[in-house]
Amino acid sequence: MEPENLLLDEFVLTQARAARPRVCFVPTASGDSDGYVARFYRAFSALDCRPADLQLFNRSILDLESFVLMQDVIYVGGGNTASLLAVWRAHGLDHILRRAWQEGIVLCGLSAGMNCWFNESVTDSFGFSQLAPLRDGLGILPGSCCPHYDGEKERRPTFRRLVASGELADGWAADDGAALVFHGESLSEVVTSRSSGAAYRVERSDESGVIERRVEARYLGTGPVSA
Repeated sequence: MEPENLLLDEFVLTQARAARPRVCFVPTASGDSDGYVARFYRAFSALDCRPADLQLFNRSILDLESFVLMQDVIYVGGGNTASLLAVWRAHGLDHILRRAWQEGIVLCGLSAGMNCWFNESVTDSFGFSQLAPLRDGLGILPGSCCPHYDGEKERRPTFRRLVASGELADGWAADDGAALVFHGESLSEVVTSRSSGAAYRVERSDESGVIERRVEARYLGTGPVSA
């Protein structure tokens, strides 16, 4: 989202198991947009890593499992979460990614690339600017999630309403520029590329409908995080 701000990309590389990691971009949610792939290479070619991409609409890699498991980071781009999940399942990539997670490969991404790892999420996959619950994510991480919490005005009230009504399970929300860092299924920390970024735990409450708890973030730049 911020080509001039590589703080989160640099952080991702520090989480990898190799000193000069292999980073594979998966642009399925954008329909394997050529422009999106090109932007990925421009960003990551400037970093100390070995970039690659995995396209499924014009698939050229026969042995997906071997290719994925030789990577150190899987970086999933944004776009349509529902379409991403359908295409992954058609190619068997959903099972391969679960094995990659079990073997210690870093799984990450933004927007749809955040949604996909959870059981449930808020998405606009079913209509432009129409937010709806999606309940068939990969389920590597339990509960629900909501990206763009401060970036799109309807995200916060929609997520709160869906959790309060029980349409979505309790979950996590992230401001633009904030990243939830999980080790296994447990949240380890929140990091952010913006001094004002944060994440939130959102839970259903019998008394108030919903409880939202801010999770303080570690700013990856210099200076304090704004409250």
